[in-house]
Amino acid sequence: MIPNRSRLRAVLFLVLAISMASFPVLAPALAQTSTEQSLTDSIGKIFRDVIGGPEEKATAQSETAPVSEPRREPPRSQADMMQSFSPLVKATAPAVVNVYANRTVQRSMSPFAGDPFFEQFFGQRMPNRTEKQSSLGSGVIIQSNGIIVTNNHVIAGADDIRVALTDGREFQSKVLLKDERFDLAILQIDGDGPFPIVEFGDTDTTEVGDIVLAIGNPFGVGQTVTSGIVSALARNSVGVSDFGSFIQTDAAINPGNSGGALIDMSGRLIGINSAIFSRSGGSNGIGFAIPANLVRAVAQTAETGGDVFEPPYIGASFEPVTADIAEALGLDRATGALVSDVTEDGPAGKAGLRPGDIVLGFNGRPVEHPDALGYRLATTSAGATAALDVLGRKGRKTIEITLQAPPADDPRARRKLDGLNPFSGAIVSNITPSIASKLRLPPSVHGVVITDVPGGSIAGRYGFRPADLIAEINGVKITNVNVLEQILADGASFWRFEIVRGGQRIRQIIR
Repeated sequence: MIPNRSRLRAVLFLVLAISMASFPVLAPALAQTSTEQSLTDSIGKIFRDVIGGPEEKATAQSETAPVSEPRREPPRSQADMMQSFSPLVKATAPAVVNVYANRTVQRSMSPFAGDPFFEQFFGQRMPNRTEKQSSLGSGVIIQSNGIIVTNNHVIAGADDIRVALTDGREFQSKVLLKDERFDLAILQIDGDGPFPIVEFGDTDTTEVGDIVLAIGNPFGVGQTVTSGIVSALARNSVGVSDFGSFIQTDAAINPGNSGGALIDMSGRLIGINSAIFSRSGGSNGIGFAIPANLVRAVAQTAETGGDVFEPPYIGASFEPVTADIAEALGLDRATGALVSDVTEDGPAGKAGLRPGDIVLGFNGRPVEHPDALGYRLATTSAGATAALDVLGRKGRKTIEITLQAPPADDPRARRKLDGLNPFSGAIVSNITPSIASKLRLPPSVHGVVITDVPGGSIAGRYGFRPADLIAEINGVKITNVNVLEQILADGASFWRFEIVRGGQRIRQIIR
């Protein structure tokens, strides 16, 4: 039996051993004050052998845990929370510019303005009033020679575009390329460089929860930096363009931020801020940015001298997967792109893709909806081979498709209509694969489509729009532009026509 003094001493050393195991930092000091080091070591060893200390547990976990890439970790201390974004801002903000776009508009003073009947008989009796309008946005310099990317809606219709850098310099700029479908425009500074730039990041590595910075010029108050996280990926149905695979962020984005930079923690460009969701006009913590991978593809077209960005041609059209379709096919949720139409002699048709198939993946990346598939296609170059994960009638399979450049349009198939008829002034064309892709028409559709309606034209005043398919006029089916021009040239006392708009047939009579 242990004497009372020895028992007390053993208890004290047990307490010391527990302190050493729980607080390794105190261990050296405690060891130095001990007069019976061997007993301390023995008790400490027994204690650790029985329950294990933090060091041993960490070692055991490291031996069993699988080897993986470095993890993103949240802040763990006050020192972590006191870290600053200022080094990132200093490195990237000089490449974010203010974009000033000025346009001249004509305001009609005539009481008959906009009425085709009265304008036809009375003409324009009063002069138009000229007004100047200005818009303010942001842009990002991506090349040291002054190549800038911004939103198309920032510079749409502009006669004069100026950019202002953070160091106070201002320059004129010209438009190299603009694309309404993706709401992107590429500008060139008219001035000597080199200029500060932001390098592109890879948005395929971006994850929900990543910290980001938004840099721009909201409300014209001057360059502003806000921080947040990536809230979601592949967002569609935003309503600002035909593009529908946005990065969503809660970093504050307001009017004037359009065209500005969304920066990751490596100081790289991962998106171009494009839109906000707001009922008040201010930021509600829901902003959207165009992924940098798409921006890079559009910019490369402009840098190589192209004035039109053409995604690769696949020869198929797609629809969203509904909940009913997903349940019928045994999917856990409504995801993927449902093949609705396929051109037999196109890349998809030759590879074996069929209507009714569902595309679930593209080169190993998930496809959440048709717009996400369109984004994957747009960021893949023509000539590349794409591996599609497809759910068909006989189960899942992988289809490899060699993507092609869209077939060139025949300029003879494009006409501007004139004469006394409701279509006068409209620009029409036979439907080609390229036009079908631009206007998001099914690839198997044939006929004549309106590609542009200039402002002030008779066709515009009657409400015709780009992408309207002219199906029939006065009982004659319109198969090509030659047939259309012949019918309009023959004239008529009234016009009974049928157009297809957004999949719906519209019939109308104009006398």
